[in-house]
Amino acid sequence: MSGGLEGVLVALDVDGTVVDLDEAMSDRVRSAVRRVAEAGAHVVVATGRSLHGTLPVLQRLGLHDGFAVCSNGAVTVQLDATEPQGYRVVSLHTFDPSGVAEALREHLPAGLFAVEVLGRGFKLTAPFPDGELTGEMEVVPFDDLFTEPVMRVVVRSPEHTSAEFSSLVEAVGLHGVAYSVGWTAWLDLAPDGVTKASALEEVRVRLDVERAATLAVGDGRNDVEMLRWAGRGIAMGNAPAEVQAAADAVTGHVDDDGLAMVLEDLVTAGSSAV
Repeated sequence: MSGGLEGVLVALDVDGTVVDLDEAMSDRVRSAVRRVAEAGAHVVVATGRSLHGTLPVLQRLGLHDGFAVCSNGAVTVQLDATEPQGYRVVSLHTFDPSGVAEALREHLPAGLFAVEVLGRGFKLTAPFPDGELTGEMEVVPFDDLFTEPVMRVVVRSPEHTSAEFSSLVEAVGLHGVAYSVGWTAWLDLAPDGVTKASALEEVRVRLDVERAATLAVGDGRNDVEMLRWAGRGIAMGNAPAEVQAAADAVTGHVDDDGLAMVLEDLVTAGSSAV
């Protein structure tokens, strides 16, 4: 139809983009996402959250089909109402992070370590600050985290600032893994080469969408590859400078519904806006 968005892939980060720091989602953002989906676009949530933490966001957005990228690209699911859990895993990347984790542990003796358990929660060495992880939590000895290949490791150091933590991680020198440092002293480890961008490329090929017909919006350091991958990458106004520099354009702050501004313009202009 005229002004439709068929053949367009729209990739959306969650925290700091779809929801604010208090996990509030505005009606304007929710409405804009639904309008884009109703106009025919493939809306793909692409987040660092676990699958367990992503599903409620999809429900709040009213997204019941299509794909979702979780755990910074390590897990991709296709939503499917015929499945008992409402989805099926179409891509899963695992690795052995024990050597890198041990090196980090030497520099962070008080650090918290966790590995994601698909669809359930986490195994972790000690409780994380309230609200940072979701799902079932099983406290285990450090060595028991890596008895089998894992898809994602989270390292947290509440005693460090984000800048201090970034410097420490850089000093350790991480090889053979993909990693990103969050807003706080938080580190995600993933299989080498696995990012939101690599997972979205797999989805793009599955959907037979042209690379130029992709739009991505995000705010975090783990969104940089995704913003560069997209035909048009847009950073949130609350994104740090290095993330904004990786984007083609910058929209408003999450508190000002910056995502809704992008999506409303997309609906108005149609696929020509990508």
